[in-house]
Amino acid sequence: MFDLNKIDILSLTYEELESILIEIGEPKFRAKQVFSWLHEKQVTSFSDMTTLSLKLRECLNEKFYINRLQVERRLASSIDDTVKYLYKLSDGNYIETVCMSYNHGRSLCISTQVGCKMGCQFCASAIAGFIRNLTPSEMLLQVYETQRNENCKISSIVLMGIGEPLDNFDNVMRFLKLLSDSRGMQMSLRHVSLSTCGIVPKIKELAEYKLGLTLSVSLHCPYDEERSKIMPVNKKYPISELLDACRFYEEHTGRRVTFEYAVIENLNSTSKAAQALAKLLKGMNCHVNLIPVNPVKERNYRTIKKTVIQFQKELEQLGINATIRRTLGSDIEAACGQLRRDALSKKA
Repeated sequence: MFDLNKIDILSLTYEELESILIEIGEPKFRAKQVFSWLHEKQVTSFSDMTTLSLKLRECLNEKFYINRLQVERRLASSIDDTVKYLYKLSDGNYIETVCMSYNHGRSLCISTQVGCKMGCQFCASAIAGFIRNLTPSEMLLQVYETQRNENCKISSIVLMGIGEPLDNFDNVMRFLKLLSDSRGMQMSLRHVSLSTCGIVPKIKELAEYKLGLTLSVSLHCPYDEERSKIMPVNKKYPISELLDACRFYEEHTGRRVTFEYAVIENLNSTSKAAQALAKLLKGMNCHVNLIPVNPVKERNYRTIKKTVIQFQKELEQLGINATIRRTLGSDIEAACGQLRRDALSKKA
């Protein structure tokens, strides 16, 4: 554990860092030097900031700490180039991060919370329960630590790991600001996708920022009654309200919305369901991402490949753009939350 009397420097925005450094008597330009060391060069110790005086480095060490993540497990797929990390946080909690390889580069799926409150029935993340929100630095460090460990450059990010990003809205927004800062990693937010189960007020609030990121909405069922059974959030924000918020997002940002749809046998995979889904999405600038559900040992949901293919064909015939997500890392416990759950059971 870090000294809680010190400040988590990686979670500070550039403006906040500049203000604190001015308060302790440093010139304004010093913030740019320190910020670059942290977010461009991504050093892990103040002693590595060699362009700063020894006195300043000691001062920084007294006032701040540089957070770190510890690799608890690293699983590399023998099928493709997918690598899954179980990271241990400074307080002993665990999160998961997945690095995936595509033609356009490396994409990283990061977690935003320790556990999840949403209770989606097909998701392993909900089984182990919710502990706390991740800080901006803990989200950033999934990027920085993975780049160090894999000796690679992450070119895109999906907030689709453990947790509901919009349930940790303020910290996620700060993370996005740090990630895209021109004095740091400089990632364009057009290379970022944020996945939500459908917290309607936060979708609308996110739209007002006009960040340019892709909104991915976990829909998974076109009927309220059935969706409420597998996704409790639907009881508070039913499908009609959710789609209104998605249209609001599309209108305010000019960005196409992606709908995630896990095709689950004997639940949402019929021709009737495809027709109902097409009717809901008619007229929207959207894309449907069909997902073969990952096996979770506590649940009996399953996907049959030919059913997913048929579901896609029916949506396309009905005028809805739909693709099937490529399954990556199927041999390394790819279902989100499984590694964390297994680590907690061993700990107990």
